[in-house]
Amino acid sequence: MRPPLYLIAQNIRSLFNVGALFRCADVFGVDKIFLCGYTGYPPRKEISKTALGAENWIPWERHYQTHRLLLKLKSEGVRIVALETDTYAHNLPSYTPTFPMALVVGSEVNGISDKVREYADDIVHIPMVGKKESLNVGVATGVALYELSKKHIDNRYIYT
Repeated sequence: MRPPLYLIAQNIRSLFNVGALFRCADVFGVDKIFLCGYTGYPPRKEISKTALGAENWIPWERHYQTHRLLLKLKSEGVRIVALETDTYAHNLPSYTPTFPMALVVGSEVNGISDKVREYADDIVHIPMVGKKESLNVGVATGVALYELSKKHIDNRYIYT
């Protein structure tokens, strides 16, 4: 059995993006999504529209205070990895993840809170070559989960 891969969504404003997170979680083998802060949660038609039903079978939990969840997960041996644009962030394609792991994604406008950054074991970023400095949170999560899942031991998939 493979070690868990979790997704933590902090303060995601758009319900359509929340739906996209569920869909990405399904595609890349995420074991559970934690919806934190003011992130919306099912049932909502906007989430269902982009999740295409994944919100019905991907396990999820609601947590208001992200840092308390992170403390709990860390006490269970889960590595906390934040996806964020940061000077000190590891380049995602060359990052070697350790599992069990929770990937934290944040607000489209403000990113991940400073308090949550303090609990992160690692910060990773997606290299950008265009003029923009970031991606939509749903797209960025898909890219990150793809990269991480390639290195995640999984009996169902082998990525080359």
